[in-house]
Amino acid sequence: MNELKKNDGSPIPPEEEPAPQAVNECAATSENAPPVEPPPVAVAPIEPPPPPVVAQIRLDKKHPLAIRWMHWINFPVLFTMIWSGLLIYWNDSDNAYKHPHAVYRVGVGPFTLVRFFPHWFWQAMNAPYHVTEGLGYHFFFAWIFAINGLLYVLFTILSGEWRFVVPDRKSLIQAIQVTLKDLHLSKYLPPQTKYNGAQKIAYTSVIMMGAGSLITGLAIYKPTQLHWITTLLGGYEMARWEHFLLTMGFCGFFLVHVTQVVLAGWNNFRSMVSGLEVKSIQEPSLEAERKSWG
Repeated sequence: MNELKKNDGSPIPPEEEPAPQAVNECAATSENAPPVEPPPVAVAPIEPPPPPVVAQIRLDKKHPLAIRWMHWINFPVLFTMIWSGLLIYWNDSDNAYKHPHAVYRVGVGPFTLVRFFPHWFWQAMNAPYHVTEGLGYHFFFAWIFAINGLLYVLFTILSGEWRFVVPDRKSLIQAIQVTLKDLHLSKYLPPQTKYNGAQKIAYTSVIMMGAGSLITGLAIYKPTQLHWITTLLGGYEMARWEHFLLTMGFCGFFLVHVTQVVLAGWNNFRSMVSGLEVKSIQEPSLEAERKSWG
């Protein structure tokens, strides 16, 4: 009979020996126990590769370099023309000398709502007795204004950009729809490419106003030498009124244009600086349209 020993090899005393029945039960339990299976190994699921990234925006060439240059040249030139023209206008009065510095007015018959311009306006401009300075600036910058405008018209014709500017048969309806949208009277905004219908009408009108300002200015400047132009315009006094009215039209256009640029945001303003505009991939490409012209 084998002697039971402890782990250290020493014999187990009789009083500590396990009962034979307990030893047999343990042995039987060990022999009949099911085999112990190893725990399952966690396997990470195999995911399909992510879909390729599709661009949602792109850069589109909106304004050519020549148009950007002429735009930024025209802004200070036209501003100087209006400022110097007001210095000249301060020296004017009606034929009866009743309303010096305020010839033109808004009113009906003998009733006058407002005259252009009040005394405080002239003082703020430091206009009194600067007519000679105004004449010098006005005639000098008129040449730049005329040359820049002529180059702009020639470039739009030769490059085909006129297709973006000149109104078409849908422009009037689109202009009304855009105006209603801007006034929050409608939620519908008609589709557009480079310009919407309202912009086409406005920009074409400004080009015509520029030509009108040059023609009426020449009629005022040389009423005898260019008497046929002065006569076509309705006479000297009428040419003066038309020149002033066009100037007020430019001032109104400035206010609306700057307001619209602010509302349109940085992306629109940046396109007139860099020539590029960030657009959605779904929007039509201006560059593709230019290429379709042939």
